[in-house]
Amino acid sequence: MRHSHTRIWVHVVWGTKHRERVLFKEAGEPLYQHLLEKSEEFGIPLQRLNIQPEHVHGLIDLPSDRCVADFMKHMKGESAHWFNQQHIVTGHFAWQRGYGAYSVSASQFDVVKNYIQNQTRHHQRHTFADEYDDWKRRYGVFDD
Repeated sequence: MRHSHTRIWVHVVWGTKHRERVLFKEAGEPLYQHLLEKSEEFGIPLQRLNIQPEHVHGLIDLPSDRCVADFMKHMKGESAHWFNQQHIVTGHFAWQRGYGAYSVSASQFDVVKNYIQNQTRHHQRHTFADEYDDWKRRYGVFDD
């Protein structure tokens, strides 16, 4: 019998360098599959994933013996390297420094899953920059 029982849902968000809009359909689709595969191999499968032209949303169930920083370092570093090897976009591709990681309560799990799923519609009304600034305010995260 297991002695520890955890469920730590985390909504992760990261952007392209300079929020450059390059992850359109022809670039986003192969990246989508790659991120799903690599997260599975890393042992923290993405439960929901959405790629927008300048950012990515994911939802993970973080195991108690792992940390968000390791997951994000692996996902961003490995995927940027792969992306450049595949020559999917012209020039050098890079992710922006840092990421957002927000805890999700069990009662809000379906709300966040739907939010991630419906990003295209959501961004018809709100830009990524506005959305990210709003999250930082709501979570009390301020830039240095």
